[in-house]
Amino acid sequence: MYKHILIATDGSELAHKAVVQGFALAKAVGARVTVVTVTEPWTAVVPGEMGMAFPVDEYEKGASENAGGILATVKREADAAGVPCETVHMADQYPADGIIATAKDKACDLIVMASHGRRGLSRLLIGSQANQVVVHSNVPVLVVR
Repeated sequence: MYKHILIATDGSELAHKAVVQGFALAKAVGARVTVVTVTEPWTAVVPGEMGMAFPVDEYEKGASENAGGILATVKREADAAGVPCETVHMADQYPADGIIATAKDKACDLIVMASHGRRGLSRLLIGSQANQVVVHSNVPVLVVR
């Protein structure tokens, strides 16, 4: 079955559901896990004039600290569950791109991630990272709602 599962998280409560499901699946099939969190490029987060008030180095430091906290929490949960787990912070990537790149780099054979399940106009305006991963991934994707 699956030997190496990639679990994507942004540290949200919804993403935590995917972490829990991913760990349960990994434990059941004896797979190892890599957990990834992705932080977007500064230019995607801070528009125009706001860049003067929020310099790139401060953004990168804050993003790195936040990612470290997310991954440390998940690593503790993996250890408590008895699931072998590596963590990865993909900086300066768009979420779907970072998730797919990590799955490829780590030779994962399944991606587990959450989806907000947005529909209609909100999906068009906000987009769906889960949808982008499903469409562009070369490995199966388990989407948790």
